[in-house]
Amino acid sequence: MEATDRDTDTGGKQTGRGGATGKAAGRARGGGTKTVRAGGRTVEVHRPDKVLFPDDGLTKADVVDYYRRVAAAMVPHLRDRPLMLERLPEGLDGPHFMQKETPDHYPDWIRREEVAKEGGTVTHPVCDDKATLLYLADQACLTLHRWLSRAGRPDHPDRLVFDLDPPGSGFEPVREAARQLVGLLDELGLPTMLMTTGSRGLHVIVPLDGRGDFDTVRGFAQDVAEVLAGRHPDRLTTAVRKKARGDRLYLDVQRNAYAQTAVAPWSLRARPGAPVAVPIRHEQLDDPELTARSWSLKDVAGVVEQARARPWSAVPARGRSLRAARKRLDALR
Repeated sequence: MEATDRDTDTGGKQTGRGGATGKAAGRARGGGTKTVRAGGRTVEVHRPDKVLFPDDGLTKADVVDYYRRVAAAMVPHLRDRPLMLERLPEGLDGPHFMQKETPDHYPDWIRREEVAKEGGTVTHPVCDDKATLLYLADQACLTLHRWLSRAGRPDHPDRLVFDLDPPGSGFEPVREAARQLVGLLDELGLPTMLMTTGSRGLHVIVPLDGRGDFDTVRGFAQDVAEVLAGRHPDRLTTAVRKKARGDRLYLDVQRNAYAQTAVAPWSLRARPGAPVAVPIRHEQLDDPELTARSWSLKDVAGVVEQARARPWSAVPARGRSLRAARKRLDALR
Protein backbone atom coordinates (compact mmCIF):
# COMPACT_ATOMS: atom_id res chain seq x y z
CA MET A 1 0.00 0.00 0.00
CA GLU A 2 1.19 3.55 0.54
CA ALA A 3 3.45 3.11 3.54
CA THR A 4 7.10 2.24 3.09
CA ASP A 5 7.15 0.27 6.31
CA ARG A 6 10.54 -1.27 5.58
CA ASP A 7 12.11 2.12 6.31
CA THR A 8 10.64 2.36 9.80
CA ASP A 9 13.41 3.26 12.24
CA THR A 10 13.48 0.98 15.27
CA GLY A 11 16.61 2.41 16.85
CA GLY A 12 16.84 4.56 19.94
CA LYS A 13 17.15 3.93 23.63
CA GLN A 14 13.79 3.51 25.34
CA THR A 15 12.59 4.38 28.77
CA GLY A 16 10.76 1.84 30.89
CA ARG A 17 7.41 3.32 29.80
CA GLY A 18 8.05 2.90 26.11
CA GLY A 19 9.28 6.40 25.25
CA ALA A 20 12.79 7.18 24.06
CA THR A 21 15.46 9.38 25.49
CA GLY A 22 18.34 8.56 23.14
CA LYS A 23 18.15 9.45 19.44
CA ALA A 24 14.84 11.24 19.94
CA ALA A 25 16.37 13.87 22.15
CA GLY A 26 19.52 14.32 20.12
CA ARG A 27 22.36 16.33 21.58
CA ALA A 28 21.66 18.73 24.42
CA ARG A 29 21.75 22.47 23.88
CA GLY A 30 21.26 25.36 26.23
CA GLY A 31 17.94 26.36 27.75
CA GLY A 32 16.38 22.93 27.85
CA THR A 33 16.42 22.59 24.06
CA LYS A 34 17.65 19.49 22.25
CA THR A 35 17.94 18.64 18.58
CA VAL A 36 17.09 15.73 16.32
CA ARG A 37 18.23 15.16 12.74
CA ALA A 38 15.70 14.25 10.06
CA GLY A 39 16.23 14.11 6.32
CA GLY A 40 19.18 16.47 6.36
CA ARG A 41 17.44 18.99 8.61
CA THR A 42 17.94 19.75 12.27
CA VAL A 43 14.76 20.09 14.31
CA GLU A 44 14.89 21.71 17.73
CA VAL A 45 12.91 20.08 20.53
CA HIS A 46 11.97 22.63 23.17
CA ARG A 47 11.28 21.53 26.74
CA PRO A 48 11.83 17.84 25.88
CA ASP A 49 11.19 16.83 29.50
CA LYS A 50 7.78 18.50 29.54
CA VAL A 51 5.23 15.88 30.64
CA LEU A 52 2.38 15.77 28.12
CA PHE A 53 0.59 12.64 29.40
CA PRO A 54 0.62 13.18 33.18
CA ASP A 55 -1.10 9.92 34.15
CA ASP A 56 1.52 7.97 32.22
CA GLY A 57 4.62 10.12 32.77
CA LEU A 58 5.19 10.48 29.02
CA THR A 59 7.09 13.54 27.82
CA LYS A 60 7.51 15.58 24.68
CA ALA A 61 10.76 13.68 24.05
CA ASP A 62 8.74 10.45 24.06
CA VAL A 63 6.27 11.93 21.57
CA VAL A 64 9.03 13.17 19.26
CA ASP A 65 10.79 9.81 19.41
CA TYR A 66 7.57 7.97 18.63
CA TYR A 67 6.94 10.05 15.52
CA ARG A 68 10.58 9.65 14.50
CA ARG A 69 10.25 5.89 14.64
CA VAL A 70 6.97 5.63 12.71
CA ALA A 71 7.69 8.45 10.22
CA ALA A 72 8.44 6.11 7.30
CA ALA A 73 5.08 4.39 7.77
CA MET A 74 3.11 7.53 8.58
CA VAL A 75 4.32 10.27 6.23
CA PRO A 76 2.98 8.60 3.05
CA HIS A 77 -0.51 8.87 4.57
CA LEU A 78 -0.01 12.59 5.28
CA ARG A 79 1.78 13.66 2.13
CA ASP A 80 -0.01 16.24 -0.04
CA ARG A 81 -2.99 16.50 2.35
CA PRO A 82 -4.06 19.60 4.30
CA LEU A 83 -3.89 18.93 8.02
CA MET A 84 -5.72 19.98 11.13
CA LEU A 85 -3.45 19.84 14.17
CA GLU A 86 -4.62 18.91 17.65
CA ARG A 87 -2.22 20.73 19.98
CA LEU A 88 -1.79 20.60 23.75
CA PRO A 89 1.26 22.76 24.59
CA GLU A 90 0.92 22.05 28.33
CA GLY A 91 -0.17 18.45 27.96
CA LEU A 92 -3.49 16.77 28.67
CA ASP A 93 -4.09 18.91 31.74
CA GLY A 94 -3.69 22.19 29.86
CA PRO A 95 -5.40 24.08 27.01
CA HIS A 96 -6.50 21.96 24.08
CA PHE A 97 -7.05 23.49 20.64
CA MET A 98 -7.43 22.57 16.98
CA GLN A 99 -5.22 24.45 14.54
CA LYS A 100 -5.90 24.83 10.82
CA GLU A 101 -4.04 28.01 9.88
CA THR A 102 -0.25 27.74 9.57
CA PRO A 103 1.45 30.26 11.91
CA ASP A 104 3.91 32.73 10.42
CA HIS A 105 6.69 31.50 12.68
CA TYR A 106 6.72 28.01 11.17
CA PRO A 107 9.91 27.54 9.12
CA ASP A 108 9.83 28.23 5.40
CA TRP A 109 10.59 24.61 4.55
CA ILE A 110 7.23 23.46 5.91
CA ARG A 111 4.78 23.27 3.04
CA ARG A 112 1.62 25.36 3.15
CA GLU A 113 -1.51 24.95 1.03
CA GLU A 114 -4.22 27.59 0.72
CA VAL A 115 -7.73 26.19 0.31
CA ALA A 116 -11.14 27.79 0.11
CA LYS A 117 -13.44 28.13 3.08
CA GLU A 118 -16.73 29.93 3.53
CA GLY A 119 -15.99 33.63 3.21
CA GLY A 120 -12.29 33.31 2.41
CA THR A 121 -9.37 30.93 2.53
CA VAL A 122 -7.25 29.08 5.08
CA THR A 123 -3.61 28.06 4.73
CA HIS A 124 -3.11 24.57 6.13
CA PRO A 125 0.22 22.93 6.93
CA VAL A 126 1.11 19.84 4.90
CA CYS A 127 3.45 17.14 6.16
CA ASP A 128 5.49 15.82 3.25
CA ASP A 129 8.54 14.63 5.17
CA LYS A 130 9.93 13.38 8.46
CA ALA A 131 11.39 16.73 9.48
CA THR A 132 7.96 18.37 9.27
CA LEU A 133 6.42 15.59 11.34
CA LEU A 134 9.02 16.07 14.07
CA TYR A 135 8.63 19.84 14.00
CA LEU A 136 4.88 19.44 14.54
CA ALA A 137 5.59 17.06 17.42
CA ASP A 138 7.78 19.75 18.99
CA GLN A 139 4.79 22.09 18.69
CA ALA A 140 2.96 19.64 20.99
CA CYS A 141 0.80 18.47 18.11
CA LEU A 142 -0.25 15.14 19.58
CA THR A 143 -2.80 14.20 16.92
CA LEU A 144 -2.77 14.85 13.18
CA HIS A 145 -6.11 14.92 11.38
CA ARG A 146 -5.89 14.71 7.60
CA TRP A 147 -8.19 15.73 4.79
CA LEU A 148 -9.72 12.95 2.70
CA SER A 149 -8.63 14.79 -0.43
CA ARG A 150 -5.28 16.09 -1.64
CA ALA A 151 -4.15 19.68 -1.89
CA GLY A 152 -4.23 19.78 -5.70
CA ARG A 153 -7.86 18.62 -5.87
CA PRO A 154 -9.45 19.50 -2.53
CA ASP A 155 -13.00 18.93 -3.82
CA HIS A 156 -12.30 15.34 -4.91
CA PRO A 157 -11.62 12.84 -2.10
CA ASP A 158 -9.46 9.79 -2.66
CA ARG A 159 -10.56 8.27 0.65
CA LEU A 160 -14.03 7.29 1.83
CA VAL A 161 -14.41 6.72 5.57
CA PHE A 162 -17.03 4.92 7.64
CA ASP A 163 -16.66 5.69 11.34
CA LEU A 164 -17.88 2.89 13.63
CA ASP A 165 -18.16 3.68 17.34
CA PRO A 166 -19.76 1.29 19.84
CA PRO A 167 -23.19 2.20 21.22
CA GLY A 168 -21.99 1.19 24.70
CA SER A 169 -18.77 0.16 26.38
CA GLY A 170 -18.24 -3.17 24.60
CA PHE A 171 -16.20 -3.50 21.41
CA GLU A 172 -17.85 -6.59 19.93
CA PRO A 173 -20.58 -4.55 18.13
CA VAL A 174 -17.82 -2.64 16.34
CA ARG A 175 -16.06 -5.82 15.21
CA GLU A 176 -19.33 -7.30 13.98
CA ALA A 177 -20.38 -4.12 12.15
CA ALA A 178 -16.96 -3.91 10.51
CA ARG A 179 -17.24 -7.49 9.26
CA GLN A 180 -20.70 -6.80 7.83
CA LEU A 181 -19.61 -3.54 6.20
CA VAL A 182 -16.49 -5.10 4.69
CA GLY A 183 -18.69 -7.90 3.34
CA LEU A 184 -21.07 -5.46 1.66
CA LEU A 185 -18.25 -3.39 0.18
CA ASP A 186 -16.70 -6.60 -1.12
CA GLU A 187 -20.03 -7.35 -2.86
CA LEU A 188 -19.69 -3.94 -4.49
CA GLY A 189 -16.17 -4.73 -5.68
CA LEU A 190 -14.43 -2.23 -3.38
CA PRO A 191 -11.28 -2.89 -1.34
CA THR A 192 -11.24 -1.86 2.30
CA MET A 193 -8.69 -0.89 4.93
CA LEU A 194 -9.32 -1.08 8.67
CA MET A 195 -7.90 1.10 11.42
CA THR A 196 -8.40 1.33 15.16
CA THR A 197 -9.02 4.98 15.97
CA GLY A 198 -7.26 5.10 19.33
CA SER A 199 -10.52 6.57 20.65
CA ARG A 200 -13.63 4.35 20.77
CA GLY A 201 -14.03 2.53 17.48
CA LEU A 202 -12.80 1.64 14.02
CA HIS A 203 -12.54 3.33 10.65
CA VAL A 204 -13.37 1.36 7.52
CA ILE A 205 -11.60 3.13 4.66
CA VAL A 206 -12.11 2.73 0.91
CA PRO A 207 -9.33 4.04 -1.40
CA LEU A 208 -10.80 5.98 -4.33
CA ASP A 209 -9.47 7.26 -7.65
CA GLY A 210 -10.33 10.87 -6.77
CA ARG A 211 -12.64 11.45 -9.73
CA GLY A 212 -15.86 11.93 -7.80
CA ASP A 213 -16.60 15.06 -5.79
CA PHE A 214 -17.56 15.04 -2.11
CA ASP A 215 -21.30 15.11 -2.81
CA THR A 216 -20.99 12.00 -4.98
CA VAL A 217 -18.82 10.15 -2.48
CA ARG A 218 -20.90 11.07 0.55
CA GLY A 219 -24.12 10.14 -1.21
CA PHE A 220 -22.65 6.76 -2.07
CA ALA A 221 -21.46 6.21 1.51
CA GLN A 222 -24.88 7.15 2.89
CA ASP A 223 -26.61 4.71 0.56
CA VAL A 224 -24.20 1.92 1.54
CA ALA A 225 -24.99 2.63 5.19
CA GLU A 226 -28.73 2.56 4.48
CA VAL A 227 -28.49 -0.81 2.74
CA LEU A 228 -26.42 -2.29 5.56
CA ALA A 229 -28.72 -0.91 8.27
CA GLY A 230 -31.68 -2.35 6.34
CA ARG A 231 -30.06 -5.78 6.51
CA HIS A 232 -29.47 -5.52 10.26
CA PRO A 233 -32.11 -3.10 11.59
CA ASP A 234 -31.89 -4.43 15.13
CA ARG A 235 -28.14 -3.74 15.43
CA LEU A 236 -27.26 -0.94 12.98
CA THR A 237 -28.71 2.50 12.23
CA THR A 238 -28.13 5.62 10.16
CA ALA A 239 -30.11 7.82 12.55
CA VAL A 240 -28.16 11.02 13.20
CA ARG A 241 -30.03 11.81 16.42
CA LYS A 242 -28.74 9.81 19.37
CA LYS A 243 -32.21 9.43 20.86
CA ALA A 244 -33.33 7.60 17.72
CA ARG A 245 -30.49 5.07 17.81
CA GLY A 246 -31.31 3.19 20.96
CA ASP A 247 -28.64 0.57 21.54
CA ARG A 248 -27.81 0.23 17.84
CA LEU A 249 -24.44 1.10 16.32
CA TYR A 250 -24.46 4.28 14.23
CA LEU A 251 -22.96 3.99 10.74
CA ASP A 252 -21.34 7.42 10.57
CA VAL A 253 -20.46 8.83 7.13
CA GLN A 254 -20.33 12.51 8.18
CA ARG A 255 -16.57 12.82 7.64
CA ASN A 256 -17.04 12.49 3.88
CA ALA A 257 -17.44 16.21 3.23
CA TYR A 258 -15.28 19.12 2.11
CA ALA A 259 -12.86 20.34 4.82
CA GLN A 260 -13.78 17.50 7.17
CA THR A 261 -10.90 15.43 8.51
CA ALA A 262 -10.15 11.98 9.91
CA VAL A 263 -7.41 10.95 12.29
CA ALA A 264 -4.28 9.93 10.36
CA PRO A 265 -2.91 6.39 10.47
CA TRP A 266 -0.27 5.95 13.20
CA SER A 267 -1.30 9.18 14.93
CA LEU A 268 -1.27 9.51 18.70
CA ARG A 269 -4.52 10.47 20.40
CA ALA A 270 -4.73 13.15 23.08
CA ARG A 271 -6.18 10.85 25.70
CA PRO A 272 -4.94 9.20 28.90
CA GLY A 273 -2.88 6.15 28.08
CA ALA A 274 -1.55 7.80 24.90
CA PRO A 275 -3.39 5.48 22.49
CA VAL A 276 -2.48 5.29 18.80
CA ALA A 277 -4.66 5.01 15.67
CA VAL A 278 -3.31 1.84 14.06
CA PRO A 279 -3.99 0.15 10.68
CA ILE A 280 -4.90 -3.51 11.08
CA ARG A 281 -5.35 -6.56 8.86
CA HIS A 282 -8.87 -7.87 8.35
CA GLU A 283 -7.98 -11.07 10.21
CA GLN A 284 -7.19 -9.05 13.31
CA LEU A 285 -10.91 -8.35 13.70
CA ASP A 286 -11.15 -11.90 15.02
CA ASP A 287 -8.83 -11.15 17.93
CA PRO A 288 -11.08 -11.06 21.02
CA GLU A 289 -8.56 -8.75 22.70
CA LEU A 290 -8.77 -6.11 19.97
CA THR A 291 -10.05 -2.70 21.05
CA ALA A 292 -9.84 0.84 19.71
CA ARG A 293 -6.88 1.39 22.05
CA SER A 294 -4.92 -1.82 21.61
CA TRP A 295 -1.74 0.14 20.80
CA SER A 296 -0.22 3.07 22.63
CA LEU A 297 2.87 5.17 23.26
CA LYS A 298 3.52 3.00 26.30
CA ASP A 299 4.50 0.19 23.92
CA VAL A 300 6.27 1.81 20.99
CA ALA A 301 7.87 -1.50 20.04
CA GLY A 302 4.41 -3.01 19.59
CA VAL A 303 3.34 -0.18 17.30
CA VAL A 304 6.54 -0.48 15.27
CA GLU A 305 6.00 -4.23 14.96
CA GLN A 306 2.51 -3.62 13.58
CA ALA A 307 3.90 -1.05 11.13
CA ARG A 308 6.56 -3.48 9.94
CA ALA A 309 3.83 -6.07 9.28
CA ARG A 310 2.41 -3.68 6.64
CA PRO A 311 -1.25 -4.42 7.44
CA TRP A 312 -2.56 -2.63 4.33
CA SER A 313 -0.06 -4.13 1.88
CA ALA A 314 -2.70 -6.35 0.22
CA VAL A 315 -4.80 -3.34 -0.84
CA PRO A 316 -4.17 -2.13 -4.43
CA ALA A 317 -2.07 1.01 -4.59
CA ARG A 318 -4.49 2.67 -7.02
CA GLY A 319 -7.88 3.73 -5.72
CA ARG A 320 -11.13 2.56 -7.26
CA SER A 321 -13.83 4.35 -9.21
CA LEU A 322 -17.32 4.28 -7.72
CA ARG A 323 -19.07 3.89 -11.08
CA ALA A 324 -19.36 0.09 -11.13
CA ALA A 325 -19.91 0.00 -7.38
CA ARG A 326 -22.80 2.48 -7.71
CA LYS A 327 -24.52 0.24 -10.28
CA ARG A 328 -24.15 -2.79 -8.01
CA LEU A 329 -25.40 -0.80 -5.03
CA ASP A 330 -28.45 0.48 -6.89
CA ALA A 331 -29.32 -3.13 -7.77
CA LEU A 332 -29.39 -3.97 -4.06
CA ARG A 333 -31.68 -1.12 -3.03
